[in-house]
Amino acid sequence: MIHTVAKEDLHIGVSACLIGEKVRFDASNKPSNFCIKEFSQHVTYKAYCPEVAIGLPIPRPTIRQIKKDDVISVSRPDGTGDVTEALQAYGKKVAGMTSYLSGYIFCAKSPSCGMERVKVYSPEGNALVSDGVGAFSREIMAANPLLPCEENGRLNDPLIRENFVARVYAYKHWQNLEASGLTKHKLTTFHSQYKYTVMSHDLVAYKSLGQLLARADMPLEEMAKEYISQLMAALSIKATRKKHANTLAHIQGYFSKHLQSNERQELCAQIDAYRNGLVPLVAPLTLINHYLLQHPKDYLAKQAYLSPYPDELRLRYAY
Repeated sequence: MIHTVAKEDLHIGVSACLIGEKVRFDASNKPSNFCIKEFSQHVTYKAYCPEVAIGLPIPRPTIRQIKKDDVISVSRPDGTGDVTEALQAYGKKVAGMTSYLSGYIFCAKSPSCGMERVKVYSPEGNALVSDGVGAFSREIMAANPLLPCEENGRLNDPLIRENFVARVYAYKHWQNLEASGLTKHKLTTFHSQYKYTVMSHDLVAYKSLGQLLARADMPLEEMAKEYISQLMAALSIKATRKKHANTLAHIQGYFSKHLQSNERQELCAQIDAYRNGLVPLVAPLTLINHYLLQHPKDYLAKQAYLSPYPDELRLRYAY
């Protein structure tokens, strides 16, 4: 199975406050139910609190992003205690030590850890715009552009949560592939396992990735680098019901010669019901997996699309 990864082998970076550590400015935490009760059953966390790491106490004065003359710094609201360079330096240090991570969950709106939409203030204390990026998280993401990253608040959205976890497992699969020693055959096999996954996200990428692997004039290392870059970009595009239904219809074709008329009608009805928002994705997928057991097809059985992560996460029940 694609998602068969031992918990101790799947490492996820996380803001320490999200898994219950009382490291915030007021000695509190910001526990994420998904991180603590669900995802933790399948991954090993590597927790970071950059404020504490650079020597700030618990509790401590608040810090914020302040913009002056197009330069954004991180300091106390009155402009004292500037920790911009310290946070950036620590971010670079962590980024250089954590290439083994397969994902990262940041604390939303934090001036150090926010992934996006961090509030920025004027030196006078007026809120300007919420378009900042955490001083620490910016370094992590800049050094690891392929790394699946999300914020705790956004993970409350079922579609975003499913997309993030699917990207984490796909990226881990790629990391394992690289560690095993990449060959053209391994790369082609990897792609064949993700064809329907890519189809459900981006048809343009589905075609371009196939064309990339067909090239004979590109060195393997260069091809692999371009491939994973395009793949992770494609997977970051949210799959829609229409795209999923199209993918399911393609998969349905594998059973056209094996199913009875009533079985074909039932599968079509389930796909249409999903397309129209009447049932979750798990409904037609359950039927497809049932038929796959009755009519084994090795190519389909190896598709990441059918089993991208542990079923226990129940991520396809909500949309």
